[in-house]
Amino acid sequence: MTRLTRLVHLPAVTGYLVAGLLLGPYFLGALKIPGFGFNTLEQVSALSIISQTALGFIAFAMGNEFRLSQLRTIGSRAIIIGILQAVVTTVLVDAVLLLLHLFFPDMISVSCAITLGAIAAATAPAATMMVVKQYKADGPMTRLLMLVVALDDAVGLLLFSVSFGVATALSSGEVSVLAVVVEPIVEIVLSLALGSFMGLVLHWVERFFHSRSKRMSLSVAFVMLTVGLSMQEFQIGPVHCSFSLLLVCMMTGTIFCNVCPTSEELMERVDGWTMPLNILFFVISGAELDLQVLSQPVTLVVGIVYILARSMGKYWGANLSCRITKEPKPIVDHLGITLLPQAGVALGMALTAATLPDGALARNVVLFAVLVYELVGPALTKRSLLAVGEIKPEGRTSARKHNEPKTVKS
Repeated sequence: MTRLTRLVHLPAVTGYLVAGLLLGPYFLGALKIPGFGFNTLEQVSALSIISQTALGFIAFAMGNEFRLSQLRTIGSRAIIIGILQAVVTTVLVDAVLLLLHLFFPDMISVSCAITLGAIAAATAPAATMMVVKQYKADGPMTRLLMLVVALDDAVGLLLFSVSFGVATALSSGEVSVLAVVVEPIVEIVLSLALGSFMGLVLHWVERFFHSRSKRMSLSVAFVMLTVGLSMQEFQIGPVHCSFSLLLVCMMTGTIFCNVCPTSEELMERVDGWTMPLNILFFVISGAELDLQVLSQPVTLVVGIVYILARSMGKYWGANLSCRITKEPKPIVDHLGITLLPQAGVALGMALTAATLPDGALARNVVLFAVLVYELVGPALTKRSLLAVGEIKPEGRTSARKHNEPKTVKS
């Protein structure tokens, strides 16, 4: 698939997603031949632990971007851009969908519109990370992009929790302070605390090992352990406590890379080990894309409005915040386009939104948007990074051979 996508100048991640789509229950799986593709969506869901683990490693690698040396130079700018572009996107999508409700009240409810506005803030870190790695992108915009995408999870979580609480209150007539204020803050605080603890423990344990292979194995096992712990939920009195997998693993990587002097080398080795896992993640993500939503006219109409409004929100929000922080013109013009991919985090929010009386529409709209963004987003990210000159041309030499200097005859 990557050979085919390369012919049309698309990122490898698009090839993985299309491969998953072809193996899914709406193409090869529809033949119902046992062992030939995924025959049902339940078979795909059974492999969700692989997706969760891959997201954990992606978030762990993103923590590497939060080195103190880098935060001192662009940290404050990334925070302003990360928060402002998410808020602008949510406000714009809310406004557009509420206008749609005003003209067509039977098409979408106020609670569904508010919930979709918050979900719109989320950006998928996985697709962005894969494009950056494949093309070895590096430069001011790439470094800023990685920080902004990493911050999106925390900002999106807060916006969604507040919006979902308001939507629930509108549907039931009861306002829950716990759901709107307390539980989102508790989730973020617990996630950062667990991530910090695991990062410090990982550094302490690795001091007892000096072999590169053992330290890499320990790092891999530790990230898996962190993923498992972050999936736990418990109750303290009336407060439901849970963790954000992305925040926990990102914080683990952040603490580890700032306290361990050999973290950079270890991160590179772990990245190499996790590439097949990342490919599996995108193949499973492609197989999970529910094509049944394409047969629902209301979903298509609301979905197209949502996609257009979110795309404008991300572009204008990033453009405005970049102007405020006085970024160079290439970054002002192109950063917003790289924030379009949307997947795992948004789907998780959509599953929560499905508990609303009309939550099925919100879930289907997000599924439709993810289908579009996952197939188009990586290519747009590549195009933007290429436009600002931060992508190096791909080599054509064999991976089995080192590049050797040509001998010149005298």
